[in-house]
Amino acid sequence: MACNFSNTCRAVIVFIWAALTLLIVHVASATNISIHVAASEIERQALLNSGWWKDRIPHNTSDHCNWFGITCDYEGRITHIGLAESNIKGELGHINFSCFPNLQYLDLSNNNLSGSIPSQIGSLSNLKYLDLDRNNLTDLSDNKIHGIIPDELTKLSQLKNLNLSSNLLSGQIPSAIGKLFNLKYLDLSKNKLGGSIPTEIGNCSELKNLTLNHNSLDGTIPPEMGEILLLQNLDLSHNNLSGTIPKTLCPMHSDMSFNSLEGEIPSNLRDNPPKSFAGNNGLCGHVEGFPSCSQSQKHPPSIILFVKIFLPLSLVLAFIILGFILLLKRQNKTLKLNSGAAKNGDVFSVWNYDGKILYEDLINATEDFHIKYCIGTGGYGSVYKAELPDGKVVALKKLHQSETEDSAFVKSFQNEAHVLSTVRHRNIVKLYGFCLHKKCMFLIYEYMERESLFCVLRHDDEAIELNWTKRVNIVKSVAHALSYLHHDCTPSIVHRDISSNNILLDSNLEASVADFGIARLLHVDSSNRTLRAGTYGYIAPELAYTMVVTEKCDVYSFGVVALEILMGTHPGELLSSLSSLSLDPKIMLIDILDQRLLPPVNQKIVQNIILVSTIAFACLRSQPKSRPTMQGISQELLVAKTLMQKALKEISISELRN
Repeated sequence: MACNFSNTCRAVIVFIWAALTLLIVHVASATNISIHVAASEIERQALLNSGWWKDRIPHNTSDHCNWFGITCDYEGRITHIGLAESNIKGELGHINFSCFPNLQYLDLSNNNLSGSIPSQIGSLSNLKYLDLDRNNLTDLSDNKIHGIIPDELTKLSQLKNLNLSSNLLSGQIPSAIGKLFNLKYLDLSKNKLGGSIPTEIGNCSELKNLTLNHNSLDGTIPPEMGEILLLQNLDLSHNNLSGTIPKTLCPMHSDMSFNSLEGEIPSNLRDNPPKSFAGNNGLCGHVEGFPSCSQSQKHPPSIILFVKIFLPLSLVLAFIILGFILLLKRQNKTLKLNSGAAKNGDVFSVWNYDGKILYEDLINATEDFHIKYCIGTGGYGSVYKAELPDGKVVALKKLHQSETEDSAFVKSFQNEAHVLSTVRHRNIVKLYGFCLHKKCMFLIYEYMERESLFCVLRHDDEAIELNWTKRVNIVKSVAHALSYLHHDCTPSIVHRDISSNNILLDSNLEASVADFGIARLLHVDSSNRTLRAGTYGYIAPELAYTMVVTEKCDVYSFGVVALEILMGTHPGELLSSLSSLSLDPKIMLIDILDQRLLPPVNQKIVQNIILVSTIAFACLRSQPKSRPTMQGISQELLVAKTLMQKALKEISISELRN
């Protein structure tokens, strides 16, 4: 009996314990839900109180996560506010930023906001992107310190992008800026900042772009800046900086013009020297456009001294004198070239020579084509980086062909090279000329610092740097370039090998089409039929049953590249689905976008992505005649019409395709 009673007691105790546990869990869950609901309501109320969404709330919805420019996480907490170019007026402080603890992205650029940056911004510990550019912000704190960069900004430890350019900031750059260890892009240009650059900026070890131009900064360039090993772009121009350039400083691209810098240009900057303007009249070194240090010290040109003394009094006169000097220098160079007195061939007019002199320069510059100078290999040849004796850096494509013993081929090659060398478009890599020597053929191109789009998209850090705006701009650049080749050149030029490998990026990640006309050069005796046209994965389907290459082949390849830019990878599986008619109607546009980037929230960018996607699918139509022309595509991208007023998550691939 005792045993049965004991078992009964245990059962009752277990039942009571389970019931209490369920009750506690239910209460805790309900409390947690209540907390989330309350927090979400606080965020919603903060948006309403700002007045910015007064005329932007969709009908029949109280869910602020669906409002214009708002993105929420799965718990309904706001992570993105994107209202760039939205005609917002009034005080920036009208919105209580402390109500958004999960905010990661804040873009209020290009509006009519005024007043100060409220201190609540300093509480946004998760903020990674902040852009307040192009507003009327004049008092940049909480109405206590006028014109000073607020210390609250230096508390945003997760911040990666900070753009406060084109405002009326004054005072000094705070030394606490060094606390922003994760900062990659800092733009304080076009303000009224004074004082010296803080040495603590060297602590921003992740910094890639630093733009401080058009301020009143003085003092010297801190040597600590040379400790920022990832620094690629540096603009210190139009300030009052003095002293020498630190020897440890080595950005890929720099502009230090219009300062009072002096002394020798460090050897590590000689490949990419600071731009030469009147303000840098004290710099010297073995760099084109600058006097040698021995000459500048022993025999300073009187005209330079005149400019240095009287520049503040008569800037116009100084520029006239400088222009006269440059004109004389150019005329002198032209005379030397015409007289044949130049020792080394000038790559910019190489087609005026037989290539022998330039050939020797290229052999020396690449140490007889040593592999350490090779920056790429393709179907047509290997590409080398070559620094010529005059300091110019060019890309040298050594072609695989060996028909130079055939005089007829050489003549045709020269004629075609002359035609292609006249092609001039801002989004086409410049062909400077060619060189024929024995059994070798060279093409000399403009050098692009960031190499190919293919490589950038496959490197996570660089792909993230390539944000949605830059990606859309790359699509536009390629479209404009192909439109020029197809419709503005006589005769028209079909590229024949459009791929992400043949789209090169400069230091600012702006795109240019490369290898244009290579197939034309190598098949000068054929018509429009060729055994090799394009890269696998980008080739138009009609080339499987016909070898006729037309402009519409480029259009198809462009469509593949456009999708690759949006997706961050080659759209191989998607292309197979399109061709096999097995496209899942449930696949949404947002599902195929590059997941390494945060979803776009700016409505202008969203519309551009919709437009690019629609054009890309039109380019991928199986029938060449149904594809648009590159001229039409270029015009569509310039106009950038609004196609559909839907969120990305509501747009299917099927809609875009049809």
